[in-house]
Amino acid sequence: MKGIMKDAAILCVITLIAGFALGLVHEVTLEPIAAAQLAANTATYQEVYPDAAGFQISDELQSAVDSCGEEISSQGYGNVTVDAAQEALDADGNVIGYLITSTSTDGYNGTIQVATGITAEGQITGIGFLSISETPGLGMNAENPEFKDQFAGKSLQTFEVTKTSPSADNQIAAISGATFTSSAVTGAVNAAVYFAENCIAQ
Repeated sequence: MKGIMKDAAILCVITLIAGFALGLVHEVTLEPIAAAQLAANTATYQEVYPDAAGFQISDELQSAVDSCGEEISSQGYGNVTVDAAQEALDADGNVIGYLITSTSTDGYNGTIQVATGITAEGQITGIGFLSISETPGLGMNAENPEFKDQFAGKSLQTFEVTKTSPSADNQIAAISGATFTSSAVTGAVNAAVYFAENCIAQ
């Protein structure tokens, strides 16, 4: 009996030490991981809106994000949300457009988070991915210019996915074998467009 109690006590001490060590490692790596994620996101923002010298979040835009959620979810773009919005600034600090982050949970493997750049004149500068984990060789082809560059330069409108060659300006050619991904990305962009047109005070 004493042997069992001794073993249990030793096991308890080992568990406590291991838990403390894991917690310490977590705390030590938390900041570098966050910094790396911020750097990756910033690189995506710059890719999406190359003319912007910087980006900033305003109280007005955050309020719009908070108040427009239910309205956006009712538009029929799928399971989408607008998560954040930032002002795109030129070198003098003037607002030249917006960078809108939206998420769709309709991807083949789940969540896809998209950053969409939109000028003050109502034109898409590009899209980029902050989070995507679709099937390699299929849905992950959304990251290829052949797909994502279809949005760049287009005026704000509701986009639709087509499995054939696009015959209208609002049509986006689906990725071969990845209709779910194509539709999820397009839904996220549509949510960003709706936000820009209807939720930002002009």
